[in-house]
Amino acid sequence: MFDGLLEMSWWRFLIVALVLTHITIASVTIFLHRHQAHRALDLGPLPSHFFRFWLWLTTGMVTKEWAAIHRKHHAKCETVDDPHSPQILGINRVLWGGVFLYVKEAHNAETLARYGHGTPDDWMERHVYSANPKSGILICLALNMLLFGIVPGAVLWIIQVVWIPFWAAGVINGVGHFWGYRNYASADAARNILPIGIFIGGEELHNNHHTYATSAKLSSKWYEFDIGWMYIRVLEMLGQAKVKKRAPTAKLGGVRPSIDLTTLQAVITHRYDVLARYVSSARQVASEEFLRLKMSAREGKRFRRLLGQDASMLDPAAREQLSPLLARSERLDKIVAMRCELEALWERSSATHEQLVKQLQDWIARAEASGIRQLEEFSFNLRRYAV
Repeated sequence: MFDGLLEMSWWRFLIVALVLTHITIASVTIFLHRHQAHRALDLGPLPSHFFRFWLWLTTGMVTKEWAAIHRKHHAKCETVDDPHSPQILGINRVLWGGVFLYVKEAHNAETLARYGHGTPDDWMERHVYSANPKSGILICLALNMLLFGIVPGAVLWIIQVVWIPFWAAGVINGVGHFWGYRNYASADAARNILPIGIFIGGEELHNNHHTYATSAKLSSKWYEFDIGWMYIRVLEMLGQAKVKKRAPTAKLGGVRPSIDLTTLQAVITHRYDVLARYVSSARQVASEEFLRLKMSAREGKRFRRLLGQDASMLDPAAREQLSPLLARSERLDKIVAMRCELEALWERSSATHEQLVKQLQDWIARAEASGIRQLEEFSFNLRRYAV
């Protein structure tokens, strides 16, 4: 029962398990996620088909189903139509039952029809991968038992089968929208779980991804490492991948004496970086006000959390919590109000360029005259953004 074609010690068996599951993680993040769902890169036929075959063999997932469910998640994020939002369904349900939410949505014909476009539809997909999704994992079980023995092979197979449902459907979709740090105030609750995206192929950098969903690279800070991006670069050097989109890098030049259309375009292009810097400045103001008002650490922590959220994400209860505090501090009231006005610059699609330039000019003028040092410094740097 313990003897297969390959004899190995327990620690070698552990290494094999980690390598095989890591290949599966790489297949999900490179092929399903960045290539299929978001079209952030093109893949050559060799890696593309290998990833598709490997996922059929080890997970039984269908490309069209995965891509459609993920696209719907982005389109309906943190709403009742989101297939797996812990903000709506609760962290425990998504973390421990994410796979059941996935299976339920995979049977939604409307989701597949609306969001599943552009996925593979060749002979292999129609007659093998989509037609017989469970056959792959049964073949995987037989191969594992043949190579490693009945018991070790079955154990390895169980690990392979539950790896993606737990780490992707549970941890990324659950924890990634509930706990962690945020580089950007994206219009959802997405968070980076860890700055080192190795264990789950870079998917731990979830806030970065939701901010720039079509970027092939998920890391954005110097201390963040996205191993999936490293693999993509290797494939690119081998001529088997072509990156189509990357998150824009904020460019700061000289201070512009006047605010014009170029300034507006630069601010809108780098709006997530602009907002992240604004939140950082606002938190400095908040820390000073908390000391002056002698607020408790708990109150301060709650306010900082609310300040880091997109205004549209604040529910009535959160807004009610903010109201008494803002009434006590004119400075806090100003930084919250001016943040909403700043976000409105890139949300007003009906306004003309001339109107938006005038609104930006007015915003910067009021920030520089606010008497709040952090706002004055922020408005000064706002003049430095370049396209």
